[in-house]
Amino acid sequence: MQNDMKQEFKSKGFRKTVVPSDIMSVTQILKSTGFFKPHEIDVAIELIEDRLKNGEGCGYQFCFLEIEGRTVAYGCYGEIPCTIKNYDLYWLAVDNNFRGNGIGRLLLEKIESDIKSHGGRGIYIETSNKEQYTPTVLFYESCNYQQIAVFNDFYDINDNKAVYYKKL
Repeated sequence: MQNDMKQEFKSKGFRKTVVPSDIMSVTQILKSTGFFKPHEIDVAIELIEDRLKNGEGCGYQFCFLEIEGRTVAYGCYGEIPCTIKNYDLYWLAVDNNFRGNGIGRLLLEKIESDIKSHGGRGIYIETSNKEQYTPTVLFYESCNYQQIAVFNDFYDINDNKAVYYKKL
């Protein structure tokens, strides 16, 4: 992707407002990746529905990236209850047709900036460490997240949860 296109995304392509059509957009994004099971997609959609129903009080924040009116990436994050300004990044996904162009990094930078602007101190990310998720792990590591914990057999037998952290 050319630098001028990246600059355009930084200034114009992001949106934080959740709209009903995000249910369909996020479903399509998550399906396109090939990483998520149907019940995991259901959870992602429940978070959007919660936000639509309850507003910011639900605790979930969203950031969407649109290209030519189409939502092609999104992230969901929120302050971790009972902590002093630490956040979880619950979801970060880019439509498979747009992967490899720096969009995920731009979206993550936008989310980090938003968290910082709210006094956030750090971000935790959980992901599987199965071989399929190697690109995900490498992405987070390239964005200066460090693995701080592994929970064996967390998601399933031989499917561990790896926790990554970045101090802001």
